[in-house]
Amino acid sequence: MKLRYIKNLAPVALAAFLGFSSTSCLNDLDQSIVDEQTNTQLDMTSYLAKVYGSLVLTGQQGGAGSADMSQFDEGNSSFYRRIFEANELCSDEIVWTWQGDTGIPELTNISWNAEHGYTELTYYRIMYNVTLCNFYLDTTAGNTNPDVLQNRAEVRFIRALMNYYFIDLYGKAPFKDVYNSNLPVEKSRKEMFDYVVAELKSISDSNNAEQLADYCGDNSNYGRADKAAANLLLARLYLNSEVYTGKANWEEAKTYADKVIASQYKLNTKTLNGYSAYEQIFMGDNGENPNARQEIIFPIRCDGATSRSYGGSVYTVASCTGSGTPDQGLASSQWTCNRARQALIDKFVSDGAKLSNQDIPVKDFCKKAGDDRAMFFVNADRTYSTEEKTTFTAGFGVLKWSNVYAQGGTPSDATFTDTDIPLFRVAEAYLTRAEANFRLGKMDEAKKDINTIRTRANAAPFEQSISEMDILDEWCREFYMEGRRRSDLVRFGMFTSGSYLWDWKGGVYSGAAVNSKYNVYPIPANELSANSNMSQNPNY
Repeated sequence: MKLRYIKNLAPVALAAFLGFSSTSCLNDLDQSIVDEQTNTQLDMTSYLAKVYGSLVLTGQQGGAGSADMSQFDEGNSSFYRRIFEANELCSDEIVWTWQGDTGIPELTNISWNAEHGYTELTYYRIMYNVTLCNFYLDTTAGNTNPDVLQNRAEVRFIRALMNYYFIDLYGKAPFKDVYNSNLPVEKSRKEMFDYVVAELKSISDSNNAEQLADYCGDNSNYGRADKAAANLLLARLYLNSEVYTGKANWEEAKTYADKVIASQYKLNTKTLNGYSAYEQIFMGDNGENPNARQEIIFPIRCDGATSRSYGGSVYTVASCTGSGTPDQGLASSQWTCNRARQALIDKFVSDGAKLSNQDIPVKDFCKKAGDDRAMFFVNADRTYSTEEKTTFTAGFGVLKWSNVYAQGGTPSDATFTDTDIPLFRVAEAYLTRAEANFRLGKMDEAKKDINTIRTRANAAPFEQSISEMDILDEWCREFYMEGRRRSDLVRFGMFTSGSYLWDWKGGVYSGAAVNSKYNVYPIPANELSANSNMSQNPNY
């Protein structure tokens, strides 16, 4: 991607207006940024760029420096890194090597509390991004320029997306939909579910002035939110409706998944220069490669030259490389952090332990697994076992993400990635529809959609009847290390229970059940001190 951050973007931040105390982590706001009566389209675009940029960038400088949230470590404060770690580091997919890092053991073992720093940082990053959206919407209110009306719909989508993560991660939200000095008020999961659903339907309504474009997957509009993005977020919300509201709504999940599958976006099924269709989706030129781009409904755009942070795809590539891993197009960033838990390898092969300490390149591992998605690396130093929790080579390498170009060419930087993050992609609609049909008793339809996904990966289709665990496993095979696993495990009742264990769940190598309170994160203790409108989640 080539996201070029607009010059002279005024500093945005929001302490007093979020109701923080004078010790807030956020900077002061220059309130003279926008006069909607005289503002030029370039200025409008610059603020829109800030809203989109907040999905991955962490400040005004890039990399680090002039942070949005100066009280926290800037490298950790990227929105994508925050939701990724909140959903992945506690799951059955990956384990972080540096267990001495503050806050990491609690994620690894599922043992956090209301003072957990990463939990707090994630909460405030989402809140910060919501307030950016509110600021943009308030300052453009009443503007009837057609471009601004579409921009407003896109910002409303991003605000809805942020509030979705409050619903999913925290089970409630500090709600504000205007930009003022009032404290946010607490709204329940059900209230927020209804609000977000209504917002997404409103900006998808062709009768409304503020509506998303029908399609933004072409060269000129790639990266912008469109109706397919709204429909896929609606499908995700309805798929999780029983968790969020207490009432299942599989029919609506299916309805909105149908809309996505019927859109102009399509699964990539084409190989290119020896790279599988699946592999291309996570490569450095995925935003320029038309094969990959046709599947990516809503990307978080990254560019190693012009939009740098330590929390975008540089995180997903660099955290998995080093100590003998093959070149992933990021020679200057190899962090030796994340590697596969045994439970992840078990989704693809039945004899993981026998593959330890062998030289098995990624392509060969895919062949052994009979699945293009099994993008794991083994060499003479690597073991299947993760019992040595603080050793990077204890656990197979995960090389799903890379900064290499499928079409050929050289990445723009050796430290920061060009790989766009496919936050929403078409495969999710197929698996959403499969799960919804399964819950509705339509087994043949469910199996058909799962087999569509498996066929794309050159994996053998399911011939016999499928089980609930087959579906949960398929979510893992298709979407491992994309920042959603915890949410899927919660929906299936597997995240905290003893029904499904994995290595280091509950802080025990063999795995152990944990308290069901961990199905949501706690409201940070500092937030409770700063905002009397908020209350704590049960048992924290």
